[in-house]
Amino acid sequence: MTLSRLAISCGGTGGHFNPGLSIARELKARGGSPILLLGGKHAEKQAETAAAFGIDSVRISAMPLTRNPLKLPLFFKALFAGATKTKAVCRERKCQALLCMGSFASFPPAVAARMFHIPLFLHDGNAKIGRANRMLGRWAKALALSFPVADVSRCRCPAILTGMPLRPEIVNGKLSKADAVAEINRRWNAGFSPEKPLLLVFGGSLGARTINTRVRIPADLPGAADLQVVRLVGPGNLEKIRPLYADSPAKELILESCSEMNLLYSAADLVICRSGGSTVSELAVYGKFACLIPFPFAADGHQDDNARWLASAGGACVIADSDCSEEKFASLLRDWSLHRENYTERGKASLRLAQPNAAGNVLDMIENILAVSQTRPK
Repeated sequence: MTLSRLAISCGGTGGHFNPGLSIARELKARGGSPILLLGGKHAEKQAETAAAFGIDSVRISAMPLTRNPLKLPLFFKALFAGATKTKAVCRERKCQALLCMGSFASFPPAVAARMFHIPLFLHDGNAKIGRANRMLGRWAKALALSFPVADVSRCRCPAILTGMPLRPEIVNGKLSKADAVAEINRRWNAGFSPEKPLLLVFGGSLGARTINTRVRIPADLPGAADLQVVRLVGPGNLEKIRPLYADSPAKELILESCSEMNLLYSAADLVICRSGGSTVSELAVYGKFACLIPFPFAADGHQDDNARWLASAGGACVIADSDCSEEKFASLLRDWSLHRENYTERGKASLRLAQPNAAGNVLDMIENILAVSQTRPK
């Protein structure tokens, strides 16, 4: 059978929405008809993003499970409303399956799948299976994994390694360093040279105070005058952070954010950043060495596991957020300035972990399991 009609529950944070959107775009490119089920406070903006790519979406009711008995009626009201809406959408669209990308927003659609016999599939975007997926696994036909996980036994359904679905612009956007630097110069008048080393520093979509304030370029760094730095400091942080680097010995380009990370990855020789699931997967696809600082408050410490995954290939070093200091980063930058070729080769080693076709792998998994289910004697 051919998978052509799929509902994807991917509300919540960008870590759930962006991979879900990537899968939807891949299905659309194959001639299919995906629809996104969006719950949570970002649903309206996420719907606008999906519409820009020609992807349909509907908003469903959802709220996090609470231990507050006074709020339980609201939770169950949202659960019932979200499940009812999911049932109606799946029947109207004749969906062949439902894919849940994790988070509290998955609960109403998953309940609908259970009650109305819609084949349910799950995806997890980190190197540790999330709580929602651990709970919903008993109802699912399979869980797609972005990374090998040590706690796979906690999932109550078959688990298949597919990789992290990434935006096509990332997967297909690799450029030579010269072309990437030329485009950076055109857009931001940076005055960078492709012949000189470039350091990329960012802390996630909202920025990270630790990374924004402590990654300083030492005045006595060998070759500091030739170093080029791009910093993404997060929305609203530009005016607070820019003065901190006014006297930097390096050439600095400080931006709030950048929607075209392929330019920055392609230009970078070293990356300092957090270790979200998409970020470490992107680093592997580009084969870039990174110093990873896991977000210390990530659920179940999953960013630590993500970081260890990339480091396992030699493509990263890991520094705990609590250990970050100007001296620690200065030591890293001094070693990098003396052994750049070694760092470049270590970054390339992470290419063996890359799964650039992850979105297609997830769809193939669903299609193959549905085909087997159809041919199995009843």
